[in-house]
Amino acid sequence: MRLGKLTDYATVVLTEMAQRPGERRSTAELAQRTHLSATTVAKLLRQLAQAGVVKATRGANGGYVLAHDAGRITIADVVAALEGPIALTSCTVHGEGCPIDDHCGVRTNWWRINAAIERALASVTLADMSAPLPAQEFPLRRVDAPHTRQTAGA
Repeated sequence: MRLGKLTDYATVVLTEMAQRPGERRSTAELAQRTHLSATTVAKLLRQLAQAGVVKATRGANGGYVLAHDAGRITIADVVAALEGPIALTSCTVHGEGCPIDDHCGVRTNWWRINAAIERALASVTLADMSAPLPAQEFPLRRVDAPHTRQTAGA
């Protein structure tokens, strides 16, 4: 499971906005502060505005502001705004239409896993992201190669 680059960039932009809550920010300023292209920031802000995560104001004094307090906007909100519903498998969103639906022995477990991931994403807010933990508390895990399971005799 991997979130798209735009979702990652959205958290960077929104975390920057959370640093100065209530202050209207321009696309150009946010691009400069986050080291992202203005085109990318503009695209993100349009999507986030459509999802109600930020509010847009047009005009000479226009710009973007968080639609809610940073402590009320969760990473689940950001993921849903950019990626759509949080779903590891299609049955966790659609629930129907699977050709093995009547005989699937793992569907409810996928629902449980999906719900756990959604709860985890919903437990972290932009306010939390604005005060990140030191990197040494979470050692990096390489994900370059797919993980494979060794079988006996292999």
